[in-house]
Amino acid sequence: MSTSGEHGYPDTGPTRTHLPGGDPYGGAPRRTPRSSSRSLITVVGVVVLLIAAIAFANRDNSSSPNTPAKGAPHQPAAPTAASGHTPVTTKQNGIPTNFPHTKQGAESAAANYAVALVSADILKPARRSEIVKEVFVADQQAALTEKFNKAYSKQFLSNIGLDQNGNSAAGHTYVSRTAPLGTKLTAYSASAAAVEVWCTGVFGTAGEDSTNPVTSDWFTMTLELRWENDDWKAAGFSQKDGPAPIPGDGKASSADQMAKAVEEYGGFTYAR
Repeated sequence: MSTSGEHGYPDTGPTRTHLPGGDPYGGAPRRTPRSSSRSLITVVGVVVLLIAAIAFANRDNSSSPNTPAKGAPHQPAAPTAASGHTPVTTKQNGIPTNFPHTKQGAESAAANYAVALVSADILKPARRSEIVKEVFVADQQAALTEKFNKAYSKQFLSNIGLDQNGNSAAGHTYVSRTAPLGTKLTAYSASAAAVEVWCTGVFGTAGEDSTNPVTSDWFTMTLELRWENDDWKAAGFSQKDGPAPIPGDGKASSADQMAKAVEEYGGFTYAR
């Protein structure tokens, strides 16, 4: 896979996200540009940066030996209502841990891991290793750390206006926040599970002179989980576009309002 595209991003091209080679969930989906008065290529390109780089880093790690067999019957869709189970109360390095050894526990783990994998923290070398350690199974950590570091290179960070430590320039705030809207368990056993997480999120740089304004996106991340050391951990993952609604007519907030929102509003621990 090439490591640079039209805009210098890891093999994304202007609007295309490439999933890992041999990805069991299909080919490389194309993101559909949304109507906007801003440059569509710039905006859509920024929206896919994190997920595209994650897919690049996850190359050859999209499945595990303990993943439920492809031919196994899929579980029926879970009810749309919340299960009522209490969220976990423990965290390591800011990431929820100690999920119950149940179907609901697997779905909760997948939702929280999706948030961590598409966060602004994954761009910071100091935080990246902590995220990999807390999210992934032990036998994938070394390889994924190397691939993440390669994907989030100094050049890649520079292309989105960040320094080598993943920090934005003075007067700018880099935004990458994901909100899971629902989960669907597609396979489950005592040792492994597969969960789809439907997400929306905001991505871009808030700043009066930013060339990469904050915009929204919709995607579904599929995580393959393994029960390891009394917790659910990710063994592989992939993503695809949508489902996405028709964009609303709400007025876009100012760069200052977006920056303040990220700083003032905390995130959640998700439970199924």
